[in-house]
Amino acid sequence: MNARQPIDPPSLPALSAPHRAPLATQVIATLRHQITSGQWPVGSRIPTEPELVEQLGVARNTVREAVRALAHNGLLDIRQGSGTYVVATSELAGVMHRRFAGADLRHVAELRSALETAGARLAARRRTDADVQQLDGLLVRREAAWDSGDVEHFIDADRSLHMGVVSASHNEVLAAVYADLGEVLRAYLRQDVGEELRPENYMDHARLLEAIRAQDAEAASKEAASHTAEWGQGAL
Repeated sequence: MNARQPIDPPSLPALSAPHRAPLATQVIATLRHQITSGQWPVGSRIPTEPELVEQLGVARNTVREAVRALAHNGLLDIRQGSGTYVVATSELAGVMHRRFAGADLRHVAELRSALETAGARLAARRRTDADVQQLDGLLVRREAAWDSGDVEHFIDADRSLHMGVVSASHNEVLAAVYADLGEVLRAYLRQDVGEELRPENYMDHARLLEAIRAQDAEAASKEAASHTAEWGQGAL
């Protein structure tokens, strides 16, 4: 019997030199970075088309194509006569914002409860000293925002604190999903808060942070659950 001959691996085609990305693609990446880095926060109006043309040094059609692409992906909202506004920080966030725009408030609250309860439990188990320090700062900011009576300021501060708790879970997937859902939660929180902050609806978050600091996962989970259980009923 003849010995089996080794089979040479198939030859691969030579790799061609990398091509420079189309100009519109580069502009899209630049504008997306402005959004994802927070330089253009959600709710802000981006520079006008002529301003972007001057800043980027590209043709008006290229800027227009890039802006339309990001609007199509859900990051920007083009409002005729008003300007173009940032509505989401990622494509997934944009999809969620559109998909759940008309969702039942109770269903959104239940989802928030599931994510924040899991996040608080994991944060208590995995938090670092740096996490605790950051959460302390976010709590102080939330308290100051409440005292100011500024609804939008408080909503931003409250959202940042909850995002900090979920981030302290050190579960990147959980944190990313929660962040992408952020604008949906923000929209409903604004609806729940109303036009003014009412003292009878204040909810203390210090116990949640103390449970995380003490690495008491059960207590942290219960505190987070108690917060979201009242959400949708005017408790903040």
